[in-house]
Amino acid sequence: MATAPHNPGVTSGDESASARGAFFGVAAATLLALLVVLVPGPASLPAEGQRMVAIFVVVLILWMTEAVPVGVTSLLAVVLLPLFGVADLPTAFTTFISPVFFYVLATFVVAQAFISSRLDQRFSLWLLSKAGTDSRRVVFVFMVGTCLISTIMSDVPATAIFMALALGLFGKMGLVPGQSRFAKALMIGIPFAALIGGVATPAGSSINILGIFFIQEYGNVTVRFLDWMVIGVPMVVILLPLSVHILLRFYPPEMPHVTAVGDVRAELEALGPLTGREWRVLVIVGTMIVLWVLSTWIPALNVVLVSLLGAITMFLPGMRIFTWKEVERGIGWEALLMVGGVTALGAASVETGLAQWLVDGSLGGLEDWSAVGIVALVSAFTVVIHLPLPIGPVINSVLIPPLAILALSTGQNPALYALPVAFTASCAFLLPLDAVPLVTYTKGYYRMLDMFTPGVILSVCWVVLITVLMVTLGPMVGLL
Repeated sequence: MATAPHNPGVTSGDESASARGAFFGVAAATLLALLVVLVPGPASLPAEGQRMVAIFVVVLILWMTEAVPVGVTSLLAVVLLPLFGVADLPTAFTTFISPVFFYVLATFVVAQAFISSRLDQRFSLWLLSKAGTDSRRVVFVFMVGTCLISTIMSDVPATAIFMALALGLFGKMGLVPGQSRFAKALMIGIPFAALIGGVATPAGSSINILGIFFIQEYGNVTVRFLDWMVIGVPMVVILLPLSVHILLRFYPPEMPHVTAVGDVRAELEALGPLTGREWRVLVIVGTMIVLWVLSTWIPALNVVLVSLLGAITMFLPGMRIFTWKEVERGIGWEALLMVGGVTALGAASVETGLAQWLVDGSLGGLEDWSAVGIVALVSAFTVVIHLPLPIGPVINSVLIPPLAILALSTGQNPALYALPVAFTASCAFLLPLDAVPLVTYTKGYYRMLDMFTPGVILSVCWVVLITVLMVTLGPMVGLL
């Protein structure tokens, strides 16, 4: 009798523990959803809104526990909408596909172009060659590199690229996970830098594009590319060096010099001059950046449209940048499906009254506050809600639509209420629960609470800075 194939990297104990964890996740999601549906809710919450809460409970628990694959849970979110009677099936599928879905697809193609052409390796090695051997400077250069790539690339692949380089460096140095302050600072610093760099431009993160989409959809306000950068770029310029300083104060490297960095120059020389394939990628991405900026004045040059055109150009005859098979392997299908699920949930939360109820209960009375108070309160609330809702796109979908509608009903500019959420949804510094810090956390070089104290300080700085920039620079570009 044939036996099931055995994976030597997974023990039967691991398999049984994983199965128990998955069963617990599904059971917890089911029981809590039933509890939400059966227990009478607040009188101010419509019945459809209460059923919507149950759907959120199921989806969030399954996403966080990964009891079933993330992509499958995202599809389940769409299926539950008609099953719970909060949206019909055609509406659920219509809201699943949005411009953000295609933007995320395009960014994975661009990221794969950097990887296939080895531009990512060349850029990172070039930066490290400038670092010298000073251990503090190495941390700074790693964070600068991650931040710069993250301004035009999604945060997760930007983090993964520099994490791979860091792991290679740790291997040469013989660093043991959990026993090096240098490794701890670097592995926390890389996702910190990616999250900070991601807010520089709308193209820096799918969270940004999703936030802009919701502000346009529910607030009828267009946030142009340079409008966003007027606030995003100063945030990066101030927050990045500040984050380096904070991390190195808490986790100063145990060694003054990193001698393994010396091998970098040899590796860089081995790559030789820029190849034709690398030049083609640079020209296409450079053109995309120019068109993104021009979209500020030419509405037809939509950020999503330009991103898709750039991605398609990379497949034209003669480009020879990569094959579709390479791109197919590099696409994060789970991220794509999650974006679809989040936009569907966001639309349903507005239609059922759940989003408005949540905002009224937690942020009610904003119309009586000053602009400073509104931006500060909304930003601080967005930081804190990252703990129970550790998924940036979900935060956007839950908070931005009702805040934009609330602003319109009180005669305020929706950007005043909603834009702080779009920016601060990337402020995931408290615990490694968001997808970006999880990339490095799983390698074991730092513990969960190691992020918390520096993360709290950086989050406070973020809230203060976004408040100052929104109030001082926002009016210059019509965002207040």
